[in-house]
This record gives sequence, C-alpha cells and structure tokens, in this order.
Amino acid sequence: MASFEEIDHTADRAFRVTGRDMAALLENAARALQTLDRDGARATAQRYATREIEVEGVDDESLLVNWLNEILYLGQMYRLVCQQFHIEELKNHHLRARVETRECDRSLTHIKAVTFHNLRIRKIPEGLEAELVVDV
Repeated sequence: MASFEEIDHTADRAFRVTGRDMAALLENAARALQTLDRDGARATAQRYATREIEVEGVDDESLLVNWLNEILYLGQMYRLVCQQFHIEELKNHHLRARVETRECDRSLTHIKAVTFHNLRIRKIPEGLEAELVVDV
C-alpha cells in the first residue's frame, strides 16, 4: 500500500496519507507535503543540515497540522527543503523530530498552510489514515 496519494479537491489540494502507527503517519505526511510542494523548491546548494523540531497539539489532528505547518515554516522562513524525517519522541501529543534539510530556492512555493478542513485521523486495518487539505 502506498503511504500517500493526492486526491481531488475543488479549491485547494488534498492528499490521503497512511501509516502503521502515529509516528509513521507523521513521517509519511511530511514526505507527502514535500512532494506536493516540489515544484516550488529548486535546489540551490548541496549543503545539508539537520534540524530539531518540537511541536505540540491538543490531540492527534492538531499535532499533525502543527507538524506539517512547522515544515512549511522552515521552507518559507529559512529557504529549506526537508528531505528526511526521523521521529525521536512522540508522547502525549508532543513530538520531537530530527529533519534533514537542504538549502533551496523557494520563490515559487505554492502551499500556504495545512488546514483542519475535514481532518480526521481514523484507524484502518493497516494502521492509521488521514486526509489533509492544504491551502494554495
């Protein structure tokens, strides 16, 4: 089973993501977000850096949205593209992760934010699934 797929949405862009557990769902959602935003990120250097990210939420859905918006923030604020995601700690809606980044030209970025529109994480036989809508 694919970890994510883009799905039709009338006004914005949306994707469905799966993972065997919450950590895998978070990592797969981050990869999906970077794939959707790939057209707006062109590499300008081969310099790599590792960044630590910590985010919290009041529930799993808000943790997922906050995590993805933090990844967008890194790209927009520091002109980085995130390439690899390693969940270090996930407990009580608190996430600490290590992210491998690379400098890029994000002048054409088209994703503004990840939204809560119709967001719900649900259990499936393979683990967890969520559908996310991003504002473009």
